[in-house]
Amino acid sequence: MADGGLPQQPRRGSAKPPAPSPSATAPPGPADTEHSQPRSPSPEPVRPAGPVGPVGPPDGADRRIGQPHPPGQPVAMRRDGDRLRFVGAATRRIARGLDLDEIVMGLCRATVPTFADAILVYLREPLPVGDERPTGPMMLRLRRTDRIPEEPDSEVGTLPAVSVPQLELTQGSAELCEVRPGGALAEVLRGVRPVFAESPAALAALPELLGTALPVSGEQRHTILAPLRGRRRVIGAAVFLRRPDRPAFESDDLLVAGQLATHSALGIDKAVLYGREAYIADELQRTMLPETLPNPTGVRLASRYLPAAETARVGGDWYDAIPLPGSRVALVVGDVMGHSMTSAAIMGQLRTTAQTLAGLDLPPQEVLHHLDEQAQRLGTDRMATCLYAVYDPVSHRITIANAGHPPPVLLHLGGRAEVLRVPPGAPIGVGGVDFEAVELDAPAGATLLLYTDGLVESRLRDVWTGIEQLRERLAATAQLTGPDHPPPLEALCDDILDMLGPGDRDDDIALLAARFDGIAPSDVAYWFLDPEDAAPSRARRLARSALARWDLEDLTDSVELLVSEVVTNAVRYASRPVTLRLLRTDVLRCEVGDDVPQLPRLRQARATDEGGRGLYLVNRLTRRWGATRLSAGKVVWFELARPGAG
Repeated sequence: MADGGLPQQPRRGSAKPPAPSPSATAPPGPADTEHSQPRSPSPEPVRPAGPVGPVGPPDGADRRIGQPHPPGQPVAMRRDGDRLRFVGAATRRIARGLDLDEIVMGLCRATVPTFADAILVYLREPLPVGDERPTGPMMLRLRRTDRIPEEPDSEVGTLPAVSVPQLELTQGSAELCEVRPGGALAEVLRGVRPVFAESPAALAALPELLGTALPVSGEQRHTILAPLRGRRRVIGAAVFLRRPDRPAFESDDLLVAGQLATHSALGIDKAVLYGREAYIADELQRTMLPETLPNPTGVRLASRYLPAAETARVGGDWYDAIPLPGSRVALVVGDVMGHSMTSAAIMGQLRTTAQTLAGLDLPPQEVLHHLDEQAQRLGTDRMATCLYAVYDPVSHRITIANAGHPPPVLLHLGGRAEVLRVPPGAPIGVGGVDFEAVELDAPAGATLLLYTDGLVESRLRDVWTGIEQLRERLAATAQLTGPDHPPPLEALCDDILDMLGPGDRDDDIALLAARFDGIAPSDVAYWFLDPEDAAPSRARRLARSALARWDLEDLTDSVELLVSEVVTNAVRYASRPVTLRLLRTDVLRCEVGDDVPQLPRLRQARATDEGGRGLYLVNRLTRRWGATRLSAGKVVWFELARPGAG
């Protein structure tokens, strides 16, 4: 049957000759007859109003498929016209859905109670949308139970509140959704045409599917089973049910059920493909961006990411926050040109490269230089903008290098918002460009905002107009909280995104906000130790005095032992002075730096070894520890929990 047409079949026991084919006698669909001929008395069957069950409309009222017609017109022609209009409207309704729920709900809204009183949809295998999908067969029972406002329909207009189907999705076990050999459902799942479940034996093969939905009488042909035939295979079956006191299904209703089931199956196939693409896009974008932001000392972080549109769920924008040695943190925001899988893949490679370069503790301008070389190796047209900043909470300074990216905005504690003057630079991928870095003050209580151009540029405004609007919005937000209290960081990010009006977004948006708390000079102790045999004892003495000044004498024994072990390892091979630094924040952090690039390794010392137990003690007694290679050596650090601090 093409385009909702139903071939007319001769009826038994009738003296009348067979009616001509519907293509010659049946009126065309509603769209074709609007200006050519009056419609049949039958209504648009997709949105019937009224209670569930048999309805006996008065003369001239709306009529449904399966209800008697008044005299005055050949019965076959009237029924064929009703079915043609019904199938056309129902298939259009089903085709609107984009996911499984919408497809099946569209089928139910189009057919209940016009064609059936209840529908059961059986999917014998899980839909391969993503890893989170169910692992067993699914059963969907559909019937009209609730009364909620119906959405507007362009074909029939806005109707008052009518009862609509309620979707119940149940993951079935093997026992719940058992398909018994030789039953009606098993035959349908083989791909045969729709059939009546006429015998009690056939109905007995569906107890789990039918449940208590409706009392069904097989002899009166009140049940139709139709295969859901997709593009490559039969994915399930649809069961159409009528109450015993309603007129039974006719032979031509098998064709109607087959058309509805086929369109539903094709729609489910479409929904699977759409869901799979959306799942891949979401997973790709999620893995490209940091799952959680770190919690570095002296700075608080918040972020937001918005794709350009629902149809472009992946893009080239990214942000990152990378802890560095010395309690510093690298803040990165970048934007690869384009909104495609290719842009997202390039973004992932550049982000990974930036993380690797940050681990080497290179200056910001050197990081951008190596990113530029990496982009050129990826291809001649692989261009991106990037801003790389390093914040030091001890010195309250920030070093920024820029590669064609919009400048950051600094919101001071008093409420003044400032667009930082940083060298613009050329985008990554141009090649042969020297990048510059600038060092600026980062006062405590200030907030640095890094963003991509999607936040400030659109069809309605240029980038500099958008930056000025952003600066004004930040200043206005800060005025609401007062000069001595910065706005909450998460609320500030939400307020910034609220400045975007409807239709005022053409690009992805990546937003990274950093609130500078800093580390007070009174919480920092810093010394240089000559690489000599007396260095460990001097380090113990200096650490003991700092702990006494900070009222942390309870940690003295542990700190002396650990500092002695780490400093001893450092001075054994160092040729320049060794640095020792203690930081008092929510934890006590100790850092020992030297000019030897080889990182220490934790190993299990043998009973006869004279050494090799220093890092073992560090690993057992500390909260965290680590070693990081620097551009001119390394730093070994460890943290101890402060007494009484959680």
